[in-house]
Amino acid sequence: MNRSSVENIVKARRPYPDKLFYKIGEVSKIADVEPYVLRYWETEFPFLRPRKNKSGQRVYVKKDLELVLQIKKMLHEERYTIEGVRKKFGENEPPKPIPTPVVQSSPREVIENVKKRLRAILSRLQ
Repeated sequence: MNRSSVENIVKARRPYPDKLFYKIGEVSKIADVEPYVLRYWETEFPFLRPRKNKSGQRVYVKKDLELVLQIKKMLHEERYTIEGVRKKFGENEPPKPIPTPVVQSSPREVIENVKKRLRAILSRLQ
C-alpha cells in the first residue's frame, strides 16, 4: 500500500476536514446544528470559547470542534441536560483569560513573554 492510499483511508475515516481553523458555518455543517445553537452553547458552556479573529468572526480550532461534537452527542444521543453536560465536564466557571503582555523594553523580554503565552495557549488546547 502506498502513502497516498493510506492518507485516503485516514481521510475517509475522519468525520471532518483536517484544518487548523474552522468558521462557525463549517462547524455548523460538520456537527449538523444551526449556528445559533453553537452561539447558545457558548453562553451555556464556559469551556466552549472559540476565539474571534480581527473581524469578529468565531474561529474554532480542532479542540473546539471536538467539544461541539461531544456536547451534541451528550445532549442528543445520551440525553443529558445542559446542566448535566456542565457537571460532566466539571467546569462551571469560565476559563481564566490569558494575561495580555505588558510592553517590555527589550526584544528578549518580548520574545520570552510570547513564549510564555504560546505555552499557556498550548496547555489550554491539550
